[in-house]
Amino acid sequence: MRSRIMVRLSLILLVAFSVGCSKKPNDAQITNDIQQKVAADPDTKDSSITVDSKDGKVTIQGKVPTDAARTKVEQIAKTEPGVSDLDNETSVQPPMAMAPVAAAETQPAPPPPAPEPPPPPPPLVLKAGTPLTVKTGQALSSKDSQTGQTFLATLAQPVSVNGRPALPAGATISGTVVAAKTKGKIKGEGQLDLALTSVTVGSHTYPIQTQVLSSTVKGKGKRTAATTGGGAAGGALIGGIAGGGKGAGIGALVGAGAGFVGGALTGNKQIEIPAESALTFTLTQSLTIKR
Repeated sequence: MRSRIMVRLSLILLVAFSVGCSKKPNDAQITNDIQQKVAADPDTKDSSITVDSKDGKVTIQGKVPTDAARTKVEQIAKTEPGVSDLDNETSVQPPMAMAPVAAAETQPAPPPPAPEPPPPPPPLVLKAGTPLTVKTGQALSSKDSQTGQTFLATLAQPVSVNGRPALPAGATISGTVVAAKTKGKIKGEGQLDLALTSVTVGSHTYPIQTQVLSSTVKGKGKRTAATTGGGAAGGALIGGIAGGGKGAGIGALVGAGAGFVGGALTGNKQIEIPAESALTFTLTQSLTIKR
């Protein structure tokens, strides 16, 4: 009877021991539970750790952001069922110390600087003494024109500087009647003086200064004009050129077969310059053309 009781008690203890051993957590479960709890806890979620468990002895390595986080990781591991011993080898490294390294690894390289634009071309300078031949856009005369009157013309010939175009043919020219005086029938001198004041190239208008072209005619048909005409050298030079007087002259555009197109002085007529006449002026000051 006693032997039977002892056998039964032994079987009960063996079953209880087996059940107790089967409920004891294994190392893989311990490792997984600690890692999940550390990742879920707000004080330790920013930690970067590894957990290793062998026969219930847990070793924790890695980095934590604060001392408080290191302590909390250790508490989590110690309270885990099945942990028999703990070796906490974590170190404290604040997030600010780790951020520059991560930023340096992920930040793209800055783009190369854009090339500098080429410098603008230097301006062109028309020196004093440069001739400007223009075509008048209207008729001018000593009888009908008024002192101070503005007239328009176009550049008849392009102007270049050292082989580079500066003023194109057709550029708009403005001028002024410096003096206009009608000639009397018996006595009195007729006079017509002209000068250019500006030239327009594209969207730029440049003020200019030129010599005054001066023509005079005296009463009874006497005149100071010298004229030439006809053929390939056709043109008219009025006032100041032959006798070296004031002004530079009023002339027709010269070309093959051009003929006589300038203003003429005959008898007692007034000084007259028809529209489309070609007049040559000379710059008295240099002109700078921007490009």
